[in-house]
Amino acid sequence: MLHGALRPAVKLAPFGRASAENISYVAGMSFLDLEQLPFKGMSYEFHGEKQGAPISAYIVNAKPGQGPPLHTHPYVEVIFMLEGRATVTIGDQVREAKAGDIAVVPANTPHRFVNSGDTVLRQIDIHASPKFIQTNLE
Repeated sequence: MLHGALRPAVKLAPFGRASAENISYVAGMSFLDLEQLPFKGMSYEFHGEKQGAPISAYIVNAKPGQGPPLHTHPYVEVIFMLEGRATVTIGDQVREAKAGDIAVVPANTPHRFVNSGDTVLRQIDIHASPKFIQTNLE
């Protein structure tokens, strides 16, 4: 893509809703509304590959007891805990994490989390890859 090329961008609509009328073009930038991202299971999914970004991210909204199975990725993942509590397993370490904690998961390391609180768990999981690559171990 040429420098300064136009990419679609979304202007914020009332109440954070995006619609066809709200799409504009800004040189070299894209704006998305969270609700434009696919929602699967317990997370919105930001696919970097689709947005021209070198990272991907899960924006997690997990109910109590929810969490992914034990799994690995062939790249580093960084988890930013925003709200709630979780039991986080990284390799052979298990820790209770809370809002404000940051977990760094090395590439190819088995890991998982489960919402261990009684409220919604909110976190952002940044994947050092433009696409998600996950191998479930359970």
